Amino acid sequence: MSELPIRILLAEDQSMVREALAALLGLEPDIEVLAQVARGDEVLAAARAHDVNVALLDIEMPGMTGIEAAASLRTAVPHVKIVILTTFGRPGYLRGAMEAGASAFLVKDAPAAQLADAVRKVLAGERVIDPTLAAAALAEGANPLTDREREVLRAAEFGATNAELAERLHLSPGTVRNYLSTAIQKLASRNRAEAVRVAREKGWL
Repeated sequence: MSELPIRILLAEDQSMVREALAALLGLEPDIEVLAQVARGDEVLAAARAHDVNVALLDIEMPGMTGIEAAASLRTAVPHVKIVILTTFGRPGYLRGAMEAGASAFLVKDAPAAQLADAVRKVLAGERVIDPTLAAAALAEGANPLTDREREVLRAAEFGATNAELAERLHLSPGTVRNYLSTAIQKLASRNRAEAVRVAREKGWL
């Protein structure tokens, strides 16, 4: 246990969940929640302003995902340890979190004592991963989609035409069609809507 309190930044867009986590962690004698934000694009500024040493990040937030926020923290304030919290135990999320520099990956319904223990462990240089998620990630394999294929699939999620996608992404309609076709094939899907659903379920978008 550290002599000085562990300084926490908590990023979670659902206020009730965020406040509950802050209250539970605040009961720990060696942990202090110094900052709370509801958007991923507010994480870096808050981490710098409050001089935190651990960031607890939800994955799905407005502005920027927790995984994207983790990557920005790793680049700008590499001393800050990152714990990813998620409602969705998707294998692709785990891989993405580790690649972004996270030291821990836990589901939100884990007991509060387990979360506090994980915070202490990552500050001590350890890695903490939910064992069920770790096994699922190994079984699932790597994300087969390229960065560009993911970008096109995300843009196609809400029903835009190829021409609209091409204009938005500054690509030709034929190039968009090729990316979508390849992604659909890789995901063994019948159409773009099914490809988006499969990729979302696996945490690959």
